Amino acid sequence: MGIVRTVLLVAFVIVCVLLVLLVLIQREDSNGMGGVFGGGQSAAFGSHSASVLTKTTGVLTALFFVFAFSIALVSKATDRTGDLGKTAAEVQETAPSVGDAASSGSWLDDTE
Repeated sequence: MGIVRTVLLVAFVIVCVLLVLLVLIQREDSNGMGGVFGGGQSAAFGSHSASVLTKTTGVLTALFFVFAFSIALVSKATDRTGDLGKTAAEVQETAPSVGDAASSGSWLDDTE
């Protein structure tokens, strides 16, 4: 399960970086987020760049959600009795109960 989680996480990071770069490249038609950084009137990918960039953005957005949900499902399916689970069980076994602390009275002494 660790290899699958690692592969999903690497693919998720790549999709995230590509998605951010693609949104920054897009033209600022209708005053979208592309115009925030002061982009000029350039057609870097030719006359059909808007449709190609829009379709690619849609595909990367869909991949973003697929990878996000896949990572969540894989992480949920992992065994919860890892190191932290063992440590919590050991602490519960060795910790004094509330009755033991109250009977000792060391923290209850009122020496005013």
